[in-house]
Amino acid sequence: MELFSEKDLARIFQALAYAAGQHKDQRRKGGDQTPYINHPIEVAELLYRVGKVRDVNLLLAAILHDTVEDTSTTPEEIETLFGSQVRNLVMEVSDDKSLPKAERKRLQIVHAPHRSELAKQLKLADKICNIRDVIFHPPADWSDERRVEYIAWASAVVAGLRGANSNLEEEFDRVVAQAKPAIEKRDSE
Repeated sequence: MELFSEKDLARIFQALAYAAGQHKDQRRKGGDQTPYINHPIEVAELLYRVGKVRDVNLLLAAILHDTVEDTSTTPEEIETLFGSQVRNLVMEVSDDKSLPKAERKRLQIVHAPHRSELAKQLKLADKICNIRDVIFHPPADWSDERRVEYIAWASAVVAGLRGANSNLEEEFDRVVAQAKPAIEKRDSE
C-alpha cells in the first residue's frame, strides 16, 4: 500500500484549505450550483483513484488548478506556498483570461500535445469532470446543441493529451460514450 508522508498530507490539506478559501464565493455553472471547490477536489480524486497518480505535486496542482485562472491568486503565491513544480503545473493548464474565449479554446487544442506528461494527466482529469457536469448537471441556459459542441471540443483537446495515462483516457472515452444517451434522455424528460 502506498502511503503519503506526514509532510505530503500536510501539503495536501494546506492546498485544500487554500483553494477552498480562494473559491469560497464561487459556484459551478451547472444547474445544481455546487460549491466550486467540489470541482478541484473531484479532479484530484479522479487522478488518484482512476489515474493511479501518486505524485503529490500533481495532486496539489489538481487542487489548485483553477486558482490562478479564476481567482485573485497569483503564480507567485502558488510558488511561495507550494513550490515551483506546483506553480509550473498550475500555469501549464491555466488559460490566459486576457484572450477571447474562442481563442483560449483554440489554444487548448493547439497546446495539448506539447504539455508535460503531468500536465496532460491533469488536463485529462479536468476534462472528464467537466464533461460529467455537462452531461449530468448542465448550466440551465445550455442547449443540447451547446452541450454536444462542448463534448466535441473537449474530445479535440483530449486527442492531444493521449499517451499520458491510459486509465484516464479509458475513463474519458467511457464518459463521452455516456454523453449522447444521457443528453437524449434529458431531452425527452
